[in-house]
Amino acid sequence: MWTVFREFLWLGCVSFGGPAAHVGYFHRRFVTGLGWLDNDTFARLLALTQFLPGPASSQLGFAIGRHRAGLPGALVAFVGFTLPSFLLMLALALYATHLPETVLGGLVQGLKWLAAVVVADAVLNMAGKFCRDRLTLALAVFTAAALWLWPGIATQLVALLVATLIAQTRHQDRQGDPASATAAAPRRWPLLAFALIWALLWLLPDDGLARLAGDFYSAGALVFGGGHVVLPLLQGLVGERLPGDAFLTGYAAAQAVPGPMFSLAAYLGALLAPGAPWIGALTATLAIFLPGFLLVLGLGDAWQRLANRPALAGAVTGINAAVVGLLLAAFYDPVLRSAVHGGLDLVMVGVGFLLVRWGRVPLVWLVVGMAVLGLVVEWV
Repeated sequence: MWTVFREFLWLGCVSFGGPAAHVGYFHRRFVTGLGWLDNDTFARLLALTQFLPGPASSQLGFAIGRHRAGLPGALVAFVGFTLPSFLLMLALALYATHLPETVLGGLVQGLKWLAAVVVADAVLNMAGKFCRDRLTLALAVFTAAALWLWPGIATQLVALLVATLIAQTRHQDRQGDPASATAAAPRRWPLLAFALIWALLWLLPDDGLARLAGDFYSAGALVFGGGHVVLPLLQGLVGERLPGDAFLTGYAAAQAVPGPMFSLAAYLGALLAPGAPWIGALTATLAIFLPGFLLVLGLGDAWQRLANRPALAGAVTGINAAVVGLLLAAFYDPVLRSAVHGGLDLVMVGVGFLLVRWGRVPLVWLVVGMAVLGLVVEWV
């Protein structure tokens, strides 16, 4: 458990770039680097998290931690990966008014360059793993093109469904492992998980911290598509109770810090509970992540068994090819469009990308370098 916590804590400190980049970080570290799981298992877990509501990359980390060390491993993976961004967003809520605007703006711009670098690297790495033939490559390009033309969660879900059906038809003749395909999944976790999801969704009181927990729990239970998509839902739930442009400030910062974008909940929870900001931040954070994790806990074992069936094995191939397309679409919008506004920005991203692909510059030095350069450019 300590090893799981340490690895996810480190990733929580350096995993800039949002959900699109986190998948690449996890694959590089836990499949290629440490060998905690093989490509097929990683692909099945990735496919599962794409169709569930909640924070997809955090759900993937939760599933990897559970695969490595059971439920305790899943919990410490969540704590390690979320803790750095939680503390940063809480500090922003408490001290943002004391920071000069140039300092905050420079840091954000430097980390946006880093995000573009990391997502570009993730797209190449994931394409090499999941787009190995013409069909999967075509599915990835189709998904990216669809999202560029018609951005939105509806397009994302339709693209995933189409890719699933096409790949399922293509792979229907493949044979899976009969023992795995027919094994009965444990019934305890699914029943408990789904009972908790619905009970908490409808039975939380509507006052004080319970109201805060209910608002963020509802957002985590009802949103598909991860951090970017949760913005309008959270704004509708709590935006009117926040001062001025505080909501957009927190959302911009959540894109610049490492770790999950759902850590925006820590910032909002602290502002919504000014008398006890730490308790408000912790309540909102736990509430927004909880339903997604209950879904992974409830469906994880059954999914791993079902994914060995021939038809579903093909579906997993299609889903993961579509995920590469989602990463490619996210690289252009919002990552590249928010990071590059001129020639200097393009140079910074290009040089950073070459350094990452070169592989001899530790990521932590690249993080520090981009942040410092962002400050320098802002001051100049």
